[in-house]
Amino acid sequence: MNEINKVVAHMLDGSMVKGTTQDFFPNRAMFHVQPIDGTPAHHIYVRDLKALFFVRDFDGINGRKRLNGFGSDADSRAQGKRIAVHFKDGELLCGYTLSYSPDRDSFFMLPVDGGSNNLRVYIASQATVEVRVGDAAESLAKRLGRPAA
Repeated sequence: MNEINKVVAHMLDGSMVKGTTQDFFPNRAMFHVQPIDGTPAHHIYVRDLKALFFVRDFDGINGRKRLNGFGSDADSRAQGKRIAVHFKDGELLCGYTLSYSPDRDSFFMLPVDGGSNNLRVYIASQATVEVRVGDAAESLAKRLGRPAA
């Protein structure tokens, strides 16, 4: 039996679908999201995807402070390489990765803040402008001068 995951799919066209999925696998070209409003499942094609956020709650966590870069508030238990992802739509995400390779079409990252609403994020490389790891990740976050999630 497949695990049911709460997800928020952010698409390249700016649309978003909140729901659950049981058939997402990183090596497949398509998966389904059953929306929270009970409407029929959406066929999500990875070629149209910006990022897939695996979340704790669909409404987020009220009052939670967003972290900038990898400051002292970052989760000290984090594993992997630091990574900063600048998307084509201007969004910046910072976190940690065990699977990033510039030659791959996608990768997973964990948020900087282990207590955030995001458990992990699957990122489609086609949606990015710039991806930096290690010390360069912190430099990218500082250079863009925007809050990082």
